Amino acid sequence: MPLAKILNYLMKIFEKAFGTPIEIEFAIDLKEEPVFYLLQVKPLIKATRSYNLKPEELNKENTILFSKKIMGNGEINYLKDIIYVKEEAFDKTMTNIMVPEINALNKKMKKEGKQYILIGPGRWGTRDRFLGIPVTWPQISEAKVIVETDLDGFPLDASYGSHFFHNLTNLNIAYFSVVKNDESYINYDLFENAEIIEETTYFKHIKFKKPLSIKMDGKQRMAVIECGAKE
Repeated sequence: MPLAKILNYLMKIFEKAFGTPIEIEFAIDLKEEPVFYLLQVKPLIKATRSYNLKPEELNKENTILFSKKIMGNGEINYLKDIIYVKEEAFDKTMTNIMVPEINALNKKMKKEGKQYILIGPGRWGTRDRFLGIPVTWPQISEAKVIVETDLDGFPLDASYGSHFFHNLTNLNIAYFSVVKNDESYINYDLFENAEIIEETTYFKHIKFKKPLSIKMDGKQRMAVIECGAKE
């Protein structure tokens, strides 16, 4: 079996398809006629700038979100859009109905070639619709930052599934958990400074004039999202 040629050929194809260096897992059956099996393909995670966040030094007037439980590291500085669940409209018995709405909003973002910050209560992608909104990955595929929050009367049962975090890592998607009792918070008042792009029964899509600054301290598992002082 020309293993070196096979690997070289596949690596070139997948690197072109992913637009980034990749790694593969494979197996070979050497019984009788050798057979090459491709098991998995995933992009290599690029090195990113590290941050040492100090909560006491944050300017809360410009801080949209602060989280003390995150996955991710480095900086994202090109996102302007946030799609979030309206707290006043949320009903844990209606989460199935929310899925088509976020799916439609996600499709529009995909068509425009844009990514966004996704914020909502409970678990995203849960199989139990009473724990969160039971979306599938394609329905939130353009989200670059996924935020899970708690609400009064709706505590956050944070995601722990290995497949969930495997997808986040492979796709280089940031994950933030915002629970009020651990000093994390979302400043919804700053959302008033953004333009309302679309509003549905359960969601609101807003856009800031300038890109938001998202900084993640992977060592301390803390992150902040900041907007400009004069949005």
